[in-house]
Amino acid sequence: MSTEEENKAIIRRHAEEVFNKGNLAIADEIISPDYVFHNPVADIKGPDGFKQMVESLRKAIPDLHYTMNDMIAEGDKVVAIATCTGTFTGEYMGIPPTGKSVNMTQAFLYTLKDGKEVDAVALHDMNVFFQQLGISLPSQ
Repeated sequence: MSTEEENKAIIRRHAEEVFNKGNLAIADEIISPDYVFHNPVADIKGPDGFKQMVESLRKAIPDLHYTMNDMIAEGDKVVAIATCTGTFTGEYMGIPPTGKSVNMTQAFLYTLKDGKEVDAVALHDMNVFFQQLGISLPSQ
């Protein structure tokens, strides 16, 4: 198996095992101690930060599910297009649940080294996420 195919397999495992099934133990196997996840809300650092983020999301959206629609890999980089679905039934960032569902497409750019994720960038519109979940955005 090529490095690119191995890296895509790690990202598939990331989505399926960690996000979809909530198996946080996998995070230690696939997330580097130097990991940084850049997303519109805040940068998440290391395996512990990653696990806390996943745990928080899965408490708020217990049926959270990522479907990997497409992946392209070259060298140590993987670009993934995924669809995120779920229902907001638990508190998230101090926001009470609305019972509404989310269905949005997201793009991610991952960098891997020695079989572990070292960097990830999320490219998605948080306004769409919050609107679909019925969360009011603060006025500017």
